[in-house]
Amino acid sequence: MPLRLVARYTLKAHIIYRKMATVAATTHYDAIIIGSGQGGTPLAKAFAEAKYKTALIEREHIGGCCVNEGCTPTKTMIASGRVAYLTRRGPDYGVYMPARGDKDQNSVAIDMKKVRQRKREIVESFRKGGQSRLEAAGVDILMGEASFIDGKTLTVAMHDGGNRTVTGEKIVINSGCRPAVPDIEGIHAIPKERILDSTSVMELGSVPKHLVVVGGGYIGVEFGQLFRRLGAKVTILHRGTQLLPREDKELAGILLDIFQESGINVFLGTAPVRLAPASEGTFDVWTKGKEGDRVLQGATHILFAAGRIPNTESLRTEAAGVKTDEKGYIITDGSLRTSTPSVYALGDVKGPPAFTHVSYDDFRILKSNLLTSCSTAAELSTRDRLIPYVAFTDPQFAHVGLHEQEARDRHPDKKILTALMPMSYVARALEIDETRGAMKAVVDGESGLILGYSCLGVEGGELMSVVQMAMMGGLTFRQLQNGIFAHPTLAECLNNLWAFLK
Repeated sequence: MPLRLVARYTLKAHIIYRKMATVAATTHYDAIIIGSGQGGTPLAKAFAEAKYKTALIEREHIGGCCVNEGCTPTKTMIASGRVAYLTRRGPDYGVYMPARGDKDQNSVAIDMKKVRQRKREIVESFRKGGQSRLEAAGVDILMGEASFIDGKTLTVAMHDGGNRTVTGEKIVINSGCRPAVPDIEGIHAIPKERILDSTSVMELGSVPKHLVVVGGGYIGVEFGQLFRRLGAKVTILHRGTQLLPREDKELAGILLDIFQESGINVFLGTAPVRLAPASEGTFDVWTKGKEGDRVLQGATHILFAAGRIPNTESLRTEAAGVKTDEKGYIITDGSLRTSTPSVYALGDVKGPPAFTHVSYDDFRILKSNLLTSCSTAAELSTRDRLIPYVAFTDPQFAHVGLHEQEARDRHPDKKILTALMPMSYVARALEIDETRGAMKAVVDGESGLILGYSCLGVEGGELMSVVQMAMMGGLTFRQLQNGIFAHPTLAECLNNLWAFLK
């Protein structure tokens, strides 16, 4: 036989062998979860404990954004910032760390590497805890990047090399979001370590001398205040006309005052357009805004905190027939089904609001709908959920329900009342010298039902939760007004707030 024919048959046999090997390597599961976020991880565990053969595919690290880049590390570092703030305030309470007579009673030394290490250790403990619970439940953890072949088949590019093909009767996408990549003139002329996002900013080994924060949303305000407290000069650039643009205008204005009083420079209606290297390792930021063009000189770092994008481009959702919107978010119905019957989605990847507790509630919905044995059980849905949230500024900015304008727009036929009360009217806030901020309630004037509540105040998230429970239980403002709350607590203010209704 001629050599060319031998080569041809050998190649053909090799191709057939590879195809057979691929088929043999395919593993079938009852359920596959893509992404180990705060919804995907407990859902994988629930499937496994219900005796479903379950795989969890994760391309980076167990725990998802919340544990690794979001809630856990940011709030850990914010706690360090608050300790620095309280340390400087010691003399207000008659507490002095330096000896009396020292020139600088408010001096505080910041060990950024210690702040970072504390954050890393807590993240690692949460991550390991999540992984051990998954393994104990019998979940197969596949570390790699998944992409669809069809509505029930995935290929996984494994971290340890090679590809695996897996099939699943049910596939749940929990791949989350990531910071948007900035597109601004001159950015490539600045050292990469000076261009930060919400993940890399937490890995700094020293406090920036001058941090420019692009974005005045939840991420921007939290990091802006944190690094100001750690000793950085901070400038916030925000396109909108108010910080936290979705929040109540009056309370957002109070937060702006608090930031400016602490030495944070805030430019509203302003966006960066160009970066240019300057002297001694600094750079200039050229901006355009409602007050004209401006050049911010001497920036050492810039944090882009103005947007996130879904992790869907590598999933090849089109191969599975899973529809996405123009931004790449996966489209789901109220029961978290996608356009493909075998595929579901939960968490940030299906679009805002992007909160951990929303992702966890998505898990609760899918667990009930997909694992409930009783066929007559009512299917749970995302419709009309009462979603609370907190921006962990200090004081905290918390909200649940409708804002005033939302209530007026949604219920034009109702008599809408509002109550605005400063935190300086709260006895407990006065006692602990934390009187910054205010709270605002929105009420149906006829029924007395509470439609919404915001609190910019010390432990605002906890106060909001009390009002949220009243809203969930259908209580009226009068029942809170006449309730007995322990004295002196912050919740006691819910006796007095309603006197300001108008």
